[in-house]
Amino acid sequence: MQVRFAESPTETLTLGTEDLRKRFLVESLFQEDAIQLTYTHYDRMIIGGVMPLKNKIELPNPAELRADYFLERREIGIINVGGEGIIIADGESYSLSKMDCLYLGKGVKEVVFTSANASTPALYYFLSSPAHHSYPNTVCKKEEAQPVDLGAAETANKRTVYKYIHLEGIRSCQLVMGLTSMHEGSVWNSVPPHTHTRRMEVYFYFNLPNDHRIFHFMGEPQSTRHLVVSNHQAVISAPWSMHFGCGTSNYSFIWGMAGENLVYSDMDPAPIATLK
Repeated sequence: MQVRFAESPTETLTLGTEDLRKRFLVESLFQEDAIQLTYTHYDRMIIGGVMPLKNKIELPNPAELRADYFLERREIGIINVGGEGIIIADGESYSLSKMDCLYLGKGVKEVVFTSANASTPALYYFLSSPAHHSYPNTVCKKEEAQPVDLGAAETANKRTVYKYIHLEGIRSCQLVMGLTSMHEGSVWNSVPPHTHTRRMEVYFYFNLPNDHRIFHFMGEPQSTRHLVVSNHQAVISAPWSMHFGCGTSNYSFIWGMAGENLVYSDMDPAPIATLK
């Protein structure tokens, strides 16, 4: 498991392109028959990716957690962005199609990831945050996520938002998670830009053609920076950092947060006209 410590706004201003990428971009999330883990000290979130082909992949227990098992003091939200898959949690099986979500609560001891077909493997992206209470294991299908259309084609940000883990959906201790799909011809996400110093966030981009890129904007609103992001890469967004982005094609992204509250709409706007 890779461990990344937190950066302040002052430190981040001094970073060049490569150092920004090393600290805030998570690459190579999906490796054949392997699990990838990144631990960020922003709210102690763990970012992971699993691509099971021929083998069953078990959720490990990294030594850095100092735990008897991964979810001893944690919860986890998992979204499949690939082919059909099955996750086995303490002996119970959960089937996930593309863009379905599974929440597993504190206390689940064994988690195993599998694909239904190795030729079209499941691609499991997950976030895990510390937890103080055990909430029920729950599946939410894409169709059950009460999609909401936002934005407009005229401003190139027409999108559909699917909320999975939130106050009115799957209950959790502090994890909030869902995804957004940009409509054809729309490329701007998370407009208006905003911060929420009470929570960190992770953006994971998918459904982006391989020869296209996302320009993800970060930093303080009056000191903006950017990262060039490929398909199946994630960006760690610090609580002090605003976040929005633009792609060279339409795409989808999973957003996930952890911190002081579970209120999806808790944000401090950074109006576009004020950005520098």
